[in-house]
Amino acid sequence: MSDAELNFAKTLLEGRSYRDLTDDEIIERSRLLLEGWLGGEHRMERPKLYDHYALVLVALLRRVQALETRLEALEPNSDINRENL
Repeated sequence: MSDAELNFAKTLLEGRSYRDLTDDEIIERSRLLLEGWLGGEHRMERPKLYDHYALVLVALLRRVQALETRLEALEPNSDINRENL
């Protein structure tokens, strides 16, 4: 383990705009970074939510919205509706 602390967002983005990464890439890279941190493979800076984890939250929210839309298409008469979730 290196003594250097990784900056979550900078490590994820690698100098790119967040718009240049797909949600899948953000989620996968985030998973790898967080698993490495939890496993003691590297250290990370203590982030502020809006600086770092907002990237993951936005990707996950878009994924949830897409899955809800697909579920509604598969089960149009179900009791599931977004306003109750």
